[in-house]
Amino acid sequence: MSAKNQHSTEGDWLPFLATWARHPIKMGAVAPSSRAYCSMMVRHATTELDGPILELGPGLGVVTRTLIEHGVAPERITSIEYESEFAQKLQRRFPKVNVICGDGLDLDKTLGPAEASEKYAAILFAIPIVNMPHGKRQALFSRYFERLRPGGNLTQLSYMLTPPVRSLPGVFKTSSSRRVWANVPPARVWIYNQDRQEDARTEAA
Repeated sequence: MSAKNQHSTEGDWLPFLATWARHPIKMGAVAPSSRAYCSMMVRHATTELDGPILELGPGLGVVTRTLIEHGVAPERITSIEYESEFAQKLQRRFPKVNVICGDGLDLDKTLGPAEASEKYAAILFAIPIVNMPHGKRQALFSRYFERLRPGGNLTQLSYMLTPPVRSLPGVFKTSSSRRVWANVPPARVWIYNQDRQEDARTEAA
């Protein structure tokens, strides 16, 4: 990491904590995710597929930066951030990334009709949803999977010991990375891959 980027990352703590103090439920995390944690997320995301990448809840851009460091062209990335101050900082840091200030839980409203048919190679998700009833979480992720290209997946940052969203047969199946201890607090990446049960049954027939 360059000295400039290191300084930028260290300077994120105060604005991050200030925003968390105002909106702890919306923020979820108490500190920016570590580089090790972000790298784990990016490694498990299907960024090798052709097409745009959708990042939901980028905060101040720790995962955004990791995507770019792993070779993802910034022009491929659309980042949706709810906090306007974060979105503005994110756009200044990554001018080639398509930063949208909006609600990542409501893509129809946030992206609008112009993006309604867009399909993404991967979705990287870092919005707290543990206070949401589990059925609504599954319904939310089902809608995200409608926006993924064949073979694309969704990766989620979470501190939970059990899957934040359980597998939904025929739509997606859930797995996880190993726990990343170099993070505050230690956490893992949850990975949601398309469940092609229906396709498999058709091929078998």
